[in-house]
Amino acid sequence: MTKKLLVFIFLFALLNCNAKDKKGSSNLNKLKDEISPYLLQHADNPVEWYPWGEEAFEKARTENKPIFLSIGYSSCHWCHVMEHESFEDQDVADILNESFVSVKVDREERPDIDNIYMIACQMMSQNCGWPLNLFINHDLKPFFAGTYYPKEGRYGRMGFVDLLNRVKDQWANNREKIDESADAIGAAINSDQANSNGNFNEALIDEAYKAFSQNYDTENGGFGLRPKFPSPHNLRFLMRYYNSTGNEEALGMVTHTLLEMRKGGIYDQIGFGFHRYSTDNIWLLPHFEKMLYDQATLLKAYTEAYKITGNEIFKRTAYEIIEYVKRDMTGENGEFYSAEDADSEGIEGKFYVWESEEIKNILGTDAEKFIEIYNIYEKGNYREEAAGHGAGGNIPHTDFTRPEIAKILGVKESEIENEIEKMRVQLYNEREKRVHPFKDKKALTDWNAHFTTSLAYAARSFDDESILELALKNIDFIESSMHVDGKLYHSYLNEKAANKSNLDDYAYLVNAYLEMYNATLDVSFLNKSIIFTNQAIDKYWDTTNGGFYFSDADSTDLIARTKDYYDNAIPSGNSIMLNNLIKIGKITGESKYLDYSEKMLNSISELVQKAPTAFAELFSGALLAFKESFEVVIIGNDNLSKKMINELNKHYLPNMVLVYKENDESNSKISEIAEYSELMYMINGKSTVYVCKNFTCENPTNDIEKMLNYLNIKK
Repeated sequence: MTKKLLVFIFLFALLNCNAKDKKGSSNLNKLKDEISPYLLQHADNPVEWYPWGEEAFEKARTENKPIFLSIGYSSCHWCHVMEHESFEDQDVADILNESFVSVKVDREERPDIDNIYMIACQMMSQNCGWPLNLFINHDLKPFFAGTYYPKEGRYGRMGFVDLLNRVKDQWANNREKIDESADAIGAAINSDQANSNGNFNEALIDEAYKAFSQNYDTENGGFGLRPKFPSPHNLRFLMRYYNSTGNEEALGMVTHTLLEMRKGGIYDQIGFGFHRYSTDNIWLLPHFEKMLYDQATLLKAYTEAYKITGNEIFKRTAYEIIEYVKRDMTGENGEFYSAEDADSEGIEGKFYVWESEEIKNILGTDAEKFIEIYNIYEKGNYREEAAGHGAGGNIPHTDFTRPEIAKILGVKESEIENEIEKMRVQLYNEREKRVHPFKDKKALTDWNAHFTTSLAYAARSFDDESILELALKNIDFIESSMHVDGKLYHSYLNEKAANKSNLDDYAYLVNAYLEMYNATLDVSFLNKSIIFTNQAIDKYWDTTNGGFYFSDADSTDLIARTKDYYDNAIPSGNSIMLNNLIKIGKITGESKYLDYSEKMLNSISELVQKAPTAFAELFSGALLAFKESFEVVIIGNDNLSKKMINELNKHYLPNMVLVYKENDESNSKISEIAEYSELMYMINGKSTVYVCKNFTCENPTNDIEKMLNYLNIKK
């Protein structure tokens, strides 16, 4: 393998040399019949694009051409830039059409393809992201990978035309070395899996906390410098760590970060919802795209933080996220759309940025208050070159405390929200007249289930039926439109489900069913979570080494079955499944699910020690497995049982699973799932709660205060 990788390094160096431009011709585009918005954006390019599939592969073999594989997504800013500079350019298209077979992939539609070739890119280069551009051979193995390239070289970055000609030359004159390099990368992808038989232990959880603490930005919140991502799964791990250990510093990192993000430009102060990430370290200048998955994870984080702290700003932010998604990202069938673009009228962020004079004209006498609170300046509040806007652009954000805002407004603190809301609505209504960013209305099973999980959690946390209705409608959409004839699909658009499901679809759907059970106590949701968990084990579990593959064994158009453990923009499917397995194991009392979770943790124990901050969601599951946890069974269907459940829902209890048995009869449906509950009965003829700690139960009680004491909750 070492010799082969040396061959690859040699080849990589050759491909980075400059070369002269040559031209060809052709303008047929095969993307015109696709349903992906991203692929359709390229349907009128002069590049002869093909979708991923045998037609393109056969053409490459027949004409003996390398495949140029370009992966992106509809709201990707630099994908648009490269399209405009290169893929809409006839000169570039001539080279591609003459010497390559060009294939476009929507990473959101085919995350299985993206997953494999992103791993390949990370093996070849330190600069990986989207657009992801690779050259692959006829075995679909990559031999060169990179991201954005300008058409012509600049600032030390090789030009795309230079790269194309160099690859063309190497394909013609060094084919043997290309194939050797591709074989080496292909073999490395297949071997780059967590296969250790280690021993995951509780000490690793503390090491993960230390790693987060060391990487924490004590001044601005968040982790690292810039760009700075919300990464709410990191915050959720810290809240769980605080819950298990009482470590106040862990909670402080969470509350500080959530407050700073809420005040910053990364949050849309006018229309709500969070942008993708901050390009600086102070949460001011965002990359303006909005993704459904960010709203999902942040909704959960803000709701949890409210339950811990009681801080109303966290609750209000949660409601505003829901309002944004309901208003702008929800389809007629209850589906949630994937994303909104960063660009409008060809300029990133134009839709969201304001000039001070514009605000004065809209708000009139209230303008000066808004301008002071939200740091609006005549010259603009961020550097012109930072986002390509003209001088005078402002991103509303605030750094004032509530007492300071009250003083500026001349009102009591209790009246702040009404005053700000009045100004916000005026600006929002005016902004609605602008050209909107492109909206990707594709629905994805995993992202939809992810947001529904957060909705269900918020619904029971805030005791709000209107939120639960959104979750119920979305679950109904998934079941009726994306689970067709017993087959789960990954994507949906224009009344059509498409693309086979992957691990993440199953993991997030199981997670949604578990949370829907908690919110509704409808045992059918719990039953479905078990059914889909068993299916995920059958389709994706690695019977040799443990852990879940991302794709199933029938995915014949892929060069590898990879396992994804790292948390990226959202937690990995393996991390979510770990949490699912532990919860289902504790609910059902079936040890096989806990055995799967233990094997997964042991298989990854060596990997997590190398980069613990990349596994926040997995460590959240580990806390549930290793630290004190509770199994609660409530029996009865009267006002007392409802009061017990409502009281539990008020508190932050990430280490608790709940089983609800409607009556005292042994044939209750829940007893078929959790057989141990068959032996539990009401006492004194009243609704009764059993609180068990790690499967050891306290005396049953009808008393809510005693129930809370068992759970170590002090009112």
